[in-house]
Amino acid sequence: MYKSQPYVQLSFEDFNQPLGLHMNPENRWVKKATQIPWGKLEEDYAKNFPNPKGNVAKSLRMALGALLIQKEYHYSDEETVAQIQENPYLQFFVGLPGYQEEAPFEASSMVHFRKRLDEVTLIEINEKILAYNQNDDDTTPPTDGSNSGTLTLDATCAPQNIKYPTDTELLNDARTHAEKIIDSLCEDNQWKKPRIYRQVAQKVYLNIVRRKKKQKNGYARKVVKC
Repeated sequence: MYKSQPYVQLSFEDFNQPLGLHMNPENRWVKKATQIPWGKLEEDYAKNFPNPKGNVAKSLRMALGALLIQKEYHYSDEETVAQIQENPYLQFFVGLPGYQEEAPFEASSMVHFRKRLDEVTLIEINEKILAYNQNDDDTTPPTDGSNSGTLTLDATCAPQNIKYPTDTELLNDARTHAEKIIDSLCEDNQWKKPRIYRQVAQKVYLNIVRRKKKQKNGYARKVVKC
């Protein structure tokens, strides 16, 4: 069941701040909240709950906001709830009317959030967010472009520099990191370093890289028979 109400975009001024705390309106989570069309997304989200009976589901803003916070910091479900409980900026981002000391939901709710906001749904939401900000840009006077850039708003558009998973460099990187860990452990505990044949491994790696370059440039290839 989903309790849909006429949605009013919660502004930073409407948020009931903790007594004695002056919250910064320039905080990044406050800014992010203004760049998401919560009202439109809420209307579309409510259509997924045709059954008028049952427990009332959490709002779209709370569900999506919690997932974005988790993605941003790589928190576990339990830690995500704890951080929202302790941070008034995160509470504003997930749509609470004011700061509260109680957790807004249980950690188990994160599982339901991910089921309702699956990958396809998140892609659709991301497109709506981009369109919403594009419309804002169309009504904004042009600037010199000094502040132009790309805004990443959700878990579906996280730019990554990931190598192809079968790349030989991945194996070599893992080897070098393992060597550093071994060196650090031996140094901290005054252990004798084991023989790990790092020079042999480095030589083999370089031979593989050189062979790949020759093949790529069209040189003669050596046929290896099993």
